[in-house]
Formats: sequence, structure tokens, C-alpha cells
Amino acid sequence: MSDKNSCKGGCKFKSKIGGQALIEGIMMRGIDTEAMAVRLPDGSIDLEQWKLPKAKWYQKTPFVRGPVNFVTTLIDGYKCLSKSADKSLQEENENPSKLEKWLEEKLGDKLMSAVMFISGVLGVALALALFIYLPALATRGLAMLFPGLDDIYILKNVIEGVIKIGIFILYIWLTSLLKDIRRTYEYHGAEHKTIACYEAGDELTVENVKKHTRFHPRCGTSFIFLVLFISIIVNTLFMLPWEQVWLRALLKLCVLPIIVSIAYEVIKLNGKYDNIITKIISAPGLWIQRLTTREPDDSQIEVALAAFIPCIPEDKEQDRW
Repeated sequence: MSDKNSCKGGCKFKSKIGGQALIEGIMMRGIDTEAMAVRLPDGSIDLEQWKLPKAKWYQKTPFVRGPVNFVTTLIDGYKCLSKSADKSLQEENENPSKLEKWLEEKLGDKLMSAVMFISGVLGVALALALFIYLPALATRGLAMLFPGLDDIYILKNVIEGVIKIGIFILYIWLTSLLKDIRRTYEYHGAEHKTIACYEAGDELTVENVKKHTRFHPRCGTSFIFLVLFISIIVNTLFMLPWEQVWLRALLKLCVLPIIVSIAYEVIKLNGKYDNIITKIISAPGLWIQRLTTREPDDSQIEVALAAFIPCIPEDKEQDRW
């Protein structure tokens, strides 16, 4: 086994490599390489890898890098998700419906871009409605039922934050009931277990990966929870008005970059350090990962390894936090 796949002496460290579960696949992002592995309908693994451009100053500067990297990761992840869906559904695509044939004739190569754009717009609209407008509307409704609540500004912000977190957990639980989403959560578990195996210094094999935890403090699930929690504090400090729900929702969008920047720095600290403070901060996100990750099977771990290994730099010190 090459030194790139193993760590002699059982060395243990915090890696910068992260990833994302896809449709029947996984995307991994290293310090200079990104790779995507997808299980094809014929059982083989399709692997793509590409070099990443050198990070700009705004991608490295604390409290500036958070919103920038968050948006970049969303766009990059969505593109990989779309490609993985196309690859894993090749057999179905060979027998398109009449509607699919008509759309292909009219739009041609632009069809996938159009679908991605529409899906992205609908996804953003749903997120804004669920996590920004609806919690504010629900809290305003409670204040009307309990007039005394209007006089306790901080309590209203806490109630709004709890509603957002509740919607987030409920959404995850409901989607986990869908078969396809459960499989994606299994790939999510494979991604985490592979990174944990690498960080523990174990040889990257299916059997070794299976021994490790499927929970990781740098997970996107933990990041979203931090965004929701920190929003309670930031929205309170900025004294966002409650008189008009639509105005409050608009102002919350304006302060969202501040919230994301703080959450990003906190999640990086959680990935770098392992002490009582980071464990307390990580605990809620790790608990929610019980819903967003599942134990993977061997074939899913194989996909995770295929995507992970190309992202390991020749000099592992470059990958150390």
C-alpha cells in the first residue's frame, strides 16, 4: 500500500478534506483536488477528479471567507449532485418519456441547465419560506395569542429560533423516510467514516473504514444548526423589528452573511480542536447527524474511498489543520 493511502505508526490528525453525499455517490474536496465517484447502474464506479484553483485572499480571510466559501460550496455541490443523478440514472435516461423527448428537442444541451436553474430557484424559495418567513410569522401569531409576549423581545427571538430548529429537524426526519434519501444518508455516513479512518491514521480499506464513527464535527448538518442557533443571538443584537413580518424577513436576509461568517469560523474551530468547549458546541450537531447519516454498506464505502484517495496530497502536512 502506498504512503498516500496509509499512515505508518498510527498517526492521528485533523484533516482539511471534506465531502458531500450525492445520488449514488460522493464528492470529496481536498486542498488542491476535488473528486466525485458515482456507482453506475452496471455496478462500476465512475470517477472524476479535477484540480482546484488557488484560493484567493477572500477565501482565506477570517470572517470574510465564510459567506464566500458557503456560496461556492453550495454551487459546486449542486453541480456535482446534478451530475451524479444523471450518471446513476443512465438506464432510465435511455428510455425517455414523450415529455422528456419533447424537452430534449426544444432545449437540447440547455435542458439540464434549465432544470438545474428551476430546481435551484425553487429550493432557495422553499428554504426562505421555511426558515426565515414561516418562523417569524408563527412567532408573531403566538404574540397575538399571548399579548404579554410582545413586551419580551429576547424571548420572542428565542421562540423564533426554536421554531426554526424544530422545522429543520422535522424536515430532516420526514425526508429520511424516503428510500432514495435514506440511501443518500448512507453515503453521507460512508463519507464521514472514511474521513475518520484517514484522520485516525488507519489504512484506507473497507474493513478499516467500517470500524469508525459516522459522526463528524465539521459536517454540513452541524454547520446549519450553528447558523440557526447563532441567528437567535445576532437577530437579538440587531433588534430586528417585529411589527411587519415581511420587513423582518428581509432584514434577516441582510444579516445572514454575518451569521454565516460566525458559524463558519466556529465550525473550523470545532474541526481543529478537541476540548470540552468544542465538544459542547458540537454536541447538538452531532446528535442531528443521527438523522442525516446512516451506516453504509461495503459498496458505498468503496465509492467513498474512490472519491477520497485522489484528494490526499502527497505531503500530508499540507492537509493538517
